Amino acid sequence: MLSRTAAVLILIDVQGNLAQAMIDKEKTFSNSVKLIRGFRALNLPMMISEQIPEKLGPTIPQLAQELGEVKPIAKESFSCWAEPAFRDHLESLTRRHVVLTGIECHVCVYQTALDLIANGYTVHLVADAVSSRTTGNCEVGIQAIKSAGAQITSTEMVLFELLRTAADPKAKEIFKIVK
Repeated sequence: MLSRTAAVLILIDVQGNLAQAMIDKEKTFSNSVKLIRGFRALNLPMMISEQIPEKLGPTIPQLAQELGEVKPIAKESFSCWAEPAFRDHLESLTRRHVVLTGIECHVCVYQTALDLIANGYTVHLVADAVSSRTTGNCEVGIQAIKSAGAQITSTEMVLFELLRTAADPKAKEIFKIVK
């Protein structure tokens, strides 16, 4: 189960024209914003990657404006784990439960999930906050990540799992986010 002491949110490559080519992109972007707002409300760490930003462009504005001081980590490899700056930062957080979102599900999200699992992380893939250019590739990506050992979850499941109780002082803030 997710806990506030172990969770970190990772957003993978939601950038430029690639983001605009995703299926169900508005749902993916909206749920990513909810997760960012929820993690910020609960004061939990977040990380974001950008695949070759000089070619693909920066993180889309609607996510970038929510991230505040969280700076993207540029990468060339499909897996975030293969980028030393990303790996070092993640390990410095000493959190072992990764809430994973982003694009493309069957490429960068998939390869990152495999590497994280292989290195002892518990991966919680947010199925309604990942996408690919085709429905088939997204579905195959989700299934492959699940088969590799990840937990499949949703935006609301993550936020309420982290909240745990309606008596929590942050409950009203989380309820507003998911509305």
